Amino acid sequence: MVAELKDLGAKVVAALPGAINEVKLAYGELTLTVARERWLDVAKTLRDEYLFVNFIDVTAADYPEREQRFEVVAHLQSPKLNLRIRLKTPTDEDTPVASLTALYPGADWYERETYDLFGVAFSGHPDLRRIMTDYGFEGHPLRKDFPMTGFVEVRYDDEMKRVVYDPVRLMQEYRHFDFLSPWEGVQYDLPGDEKAKGQQ
Repeated sequence: MVAELKDLGAKVVAALPGAINEVKLAYGELTLTVARERWLDVAKTLRDEYLFVNFIDVTAADYPEREQRFEVVAHLQSPKLNLRIRLKTPTDEDTPVASLTALYPGADWYERETYDLFGVAFSGHPDLRRIMTDYGFEGHPLRKDFPMTGFVEVRYDDEMKRVVYDPVRLMQEYRHFDFLSPWEGVQYDLPGDEKAKGQQ
């Protein structure tokens, strides 16, 4: 299978000059890093020429330290060849990636989810709107700079008989963690220590 994947990677690079920036084989799967402007060309060629007719998913990964902080990732499968392939392309917060929905209608909700949770836009998508978060939700919760607590908390108000959105309030202070071994670094008494000291 490794030889087949290497051969496939070489064929795709030769068939689409300038479209593939990197070919990587890891964990029994071929990964092609695609130039963003050639995203659709590569997917169409893989579908039509190499029989990658099964769409598996689209998502993203966030690397905030990079200039183009997102990598959009798609997985395709060829039942005839019994192979899977991963496509990746970099983008930033403002530059959309071409939608795969014209080639793979099943990409619709996956791209909406990626837009909702990461904020990556897809040009040419028929209905790009949030799918996982509520109406009026602010931010994109799978970005690494999104606060762990979120911005609002949702509760049902029995007096008002409706759902209410309140700013997040932390009901207790964050605990202090010293990240040391409890046998070496703790300089304070833990609950229950008084019992052990009394037995000595």
